[in-house]
Amino acid sequence: MSTATKEVHHNELLGHPIGLFILFFTEMWERFSYYGMRGILVLYMATSATAIDPGLGWSNKDAIWLYGWYTMLVYVASIPGGWIADKFLGQKKTVMLGGLLLCFGHGILAIPQSWAFFTGLGLIILGVGGLKPNISTMVGGLYKEGDIRRDSGFTIFYIGINVGAFLASITVGLVAYYYGWHYGFGLAGIGMLLGQIVFFWGQKFLKGVGEFTGGSQATEAERLASKRPLSKIEKDRVIVLLISFLIVVVFWGAFEQAGGLMNLYTDAKVDRNIGLSWLQEIPAAVFQSLNAGYIIIFGTIIGGFWIWWKKSGRESSSLFKMAIGTIIMGLGYVFMMFASQEASSETFGKAAMMWIFLAYLFHTIGELCTSPVSLSFITKLAPLKYASIMMGVYFAATGFGNKLAGTIGESSQLESFSGTMVVSKQEVLPFISKETFKIKNDKKEVVDTTDYPINEDKNFSIKATVYPENGQVVFNDFETGKNLNGLFELAQGDDSNTHQLLEELKENNVSEANPYHARLVFEKDKDKAQIVENKGDGKDYGVSFVLEEEQSEQEYATFMWLTIFTVAFGLLLLLFLKKLKKLTHGAEDNEHEILEQEQYELANPELND
Repeated sequence: MSTATKEVHHNELLGHPIGLFILFFTEMWERFSYYGMRGILVLYMATSATAIDPGLGWSNKDAIWLYGWYTMLVYVASIPGGWIADKFLGQKKTVMLGGLLLCFGHGILAIPQSWAFFTGLGLIILGVGGLKPNISTMVGGLYKEGDIRRDSGFTIFYIGINVGAFLASITVGLVAYYYGWHYGFGLAGIGMLLGQIVFFWGQKFLKGVGEFTGGSQATEAERLASKRPLSKIEKDRVIVLLISFLIVVVFWGAFEQAGGLMNLYTDAKVDRNIGLSWLQEIPAAVFQSLNAGYIIIFGTIIGGFWIWWKKSGRESSSLFKMAIGTIIMGLGYVFMMFASQEASSETFGKAAMMWIFLAYLFHTIGELCTSPVSLSFITKLAPLKYASIMMGVYFAATGFGNKLAGTIGESSQLESFSGTMVVSKQEVLPFISKETFKIKNDKKEVVDTTDYPINEDKNFSIKATVYPENGQVVFNDFETGKNLNGLFELAQGDDSNTHQLLEELKENNVSEANPYHARLVFEKDKDKAQIVENKGDGKDYGVSFVLEEEQSEQEYATFMWLTIFTVAFGLLLLLFLKKLKKLTHGAEDNEHEILEQEQYELANPELND
């Protein structure tokens, strides 16, 4: 087992230790890999298995369900990751191990096989668990206690996270859109490999940071410190940290709708057309870059604002910033409420892109007030011997917030009604139009073709009006008014789709004069679609749909309650702010500005001899 080295680099860059920028670029590329994959994950799962670039063919609800579990486990794994660092390897070696697991995980995810998908996700979960909490703790280890540069150092580090996220959301999203999902996953893996190379190369600038100080070679002082029980002050500070973790759960539970609900909403109900010859519409995954782009633009501005705010003598504690950030982030969902109203103001309507831009702007400002401050807050209050574990608990709280986000996203998606197409291809053709889409020719090359989707086993949809009449559900073509009931059958019986649909239509006083609407999506059975002889026969199609009006109401209600709950929670935190600050015992009161000519010191005083 290694002991902490006492050799310290005094070189600085832009007023901060050079080691900060090694960690900056390492985390930048790690986040490139994570957010690149995250941006296309739900879209990949929800894409039809019979598409030219097939996805998993899951429902939106199931895709968000897995997204919630995955993003939770990614961060919950930070607890064992922090424990391994504190007890066995040290932060530096655990970061290296986590990075290697991430390289393997992303590499395997690029293989277009179902076993590779779940294996890759598992390795990524383990890798992030090892890397994420420990690299953040190493940033705190670059500064001694009371160094006012600590918060700005974490803000710089946080900008690095979002440079990676910004680049990934654009490049991985476009690569996946034009070349295929698995090329996108592969590009994310290349980013992680670059991060690992940077971390190995920059070891000379990280001497004395993140080393393992336990084991038989630890000093007597270190062994005594590890066995000493927590003092009253330390216990109070841990209590405050645990309360701050509740804030983290609430914040990320609302914020992380970005990769799930907001991603799917942008894909389906936002007008993304820009009419360029080389890009007709912006891929939904690219909108994930807005958050990161805003952070790059506003990160230093928000950081500078809080410095000015503090110097002017106003309240500037970390808990205050987190409360304000939660409120601002929640207000971002007001714009999603406007988007929902605009999209539902006309039948099968779509919302303007500006609402998405504004929502992400408020989410980003809220994030800048909350997340980097949270990271710095932990390094100020956590007992030294539990530093990595507490950072792990923080990321676990982030994980539970992600799971909460998945649960909220699931609740926003109605269960689809489903049935079976019962007519021949020729009887369907009058209701659908030719489309231009991509297919693979005999040479396995991807080419554009214009044809009826059913001739190529593709999905197709028919817009319909829906209303009850004489105990039956009537479906008419939205554009022509022709009856569609003969095209498909819904299951019958008291517990069937038909019975449930009738009840919902009656409850909402739906009639022929005031109908509901649905987009009937026809999809061929994915197993039958693999049989070459069956291609274009028009058989084995199922149909699914939700009522547009009810789905819009559900989405609007979700955005509204996200706004109400997060704003109310932030205000409640402000109400109890004074009591919580007392429990910190002045942990943030002794911050002072380190003069530029002073050499920086490591946070662990044992390493400054």
